[in-house]
Amino acid sequence: MVLSKGFEVEVYTGQPTGKIVGLSDRVVANLDGFVREPDSRNVEYTTAPAHHYDQLLCDLVQPRLRLRQYLQTLGDYTLVPGSTLALEDSDRFYRSDPKNPYHSYIENTYGTSVVTASIHINIGIPDPDLLLRACRLVRMEAPLILALSASSPFLGGEVTGHHSTRWAVFPKTPAWVPLFTDHSHFIQWTEAQLKTGAMQNVRHLWSSVRPNGNRRPYDLNRLELRICDLVTNPVHLLAITALLEARILQLMDDPSLDPLVGSDFSSDPDHLVALADANETTAASQSLDASITHWQDGRQILARDWIDELYTEVWPTAKQSGFSCFLSPIHQILEQGNDALKWLAYYDQGHSIADTMQYAIADMSQNEIDIRNKICEPVAV
Repeated sequence: MVLSKGFEVEVYTGQPTGKIVGLSDRVVANLDGFVREPDSRNVEYTTAPAHHYDQLLCDLVQPRLRLRQYLQTLGDYTLVPGSTLALEDSDRFYRSDPKNPYHSYIENTYGTSVVTASIHINIGIPDPDLLLRACRLVRMEAPLILALSASSPFLGGEVTGHHSTRWAVFPKTPAWVPLFTDHSHFIQWTEAQLKTGAMQNVRHLWSSVRPNGNRRPYDLNRLELRICDLVTNPVHLLAITALLEARILQLMDDPSLDPLVGSDFSSDPDHLVALADANETTAASQSLDASITHWQDGRQILARDWIDELYTEVWPTAKQSGFSCFLSPIHQILEQGNDALKWLAYYDQGHSIADTMQYAIADMSQNEIDIRNKICEPVAV
């Protein structure tokens, strides 16, 4: 069995020097398949739900190839990896749609803390109560996904001390989100947040993971993981997705993996929420090297060791479902590091942050060219 999967990809536009330049108004006006973010310096595209990983690989790369081709018609512009404004002034908001009232609320309430780039992973789960069960498990293990994906160690030309500065500064809203016991709990809680104004609309649930669907909170059909930094290497992103999917499939076969059932803290859901939130904070700071608390028994464990344990545990599920080959690059991330660790190592060799970002920009471009030449057909604007 395999589940449907799709991605929402946010990416910065800019120059090969690493300077980020707001071009979303022109991109959205002239290129199908891209939408605005509140700040004009990044744009978003979405891949259609698909069951097979080989299709997803090209679905991820081809829009970026089209976007690169279009940017080159505007001048010496490219795509800039990372999830924060690594070199830029982080105090000024560049509105992409000045007349949008929701964008006004975002700018006035949060400022540039939301001007980040990320990957949202969507996994199709049509049964709402199974979906909420999966959200509970993924909520507890989302810090591991953050540790694998961290790519924002810089902000405003400075080393921040965080591997995921994005998640360290991002205004998670509402501040306290419970582990939803079932679909009716999610409906009642959402209605209460809208009534009090804690959420401006049904989209205004900015937590690490959320149930999503065509008419939320009532009509739900997918789990949306929102904690990931921008993973520009498609092979690594598919490996992270395969780990997530295999874990959900494992839960479907073994309901005891539900944190409200299989934890020493199952009788205290608020303790589990606090544990998950604390683990997110630690993972944002130290990613793979973070010492975090296991939700099942409260033991301390390094994120990389927990990920390695999960990899071994879900491998038979991934193999039986036919996508274990896409899971295997997890070990490459554990051995070589995520983007944040790689960039910090490059910086520690004596390179400037600007040099480091220029290296990352060139690496991202070459990676896409390699995948295009080996696997995906060239595309035209």
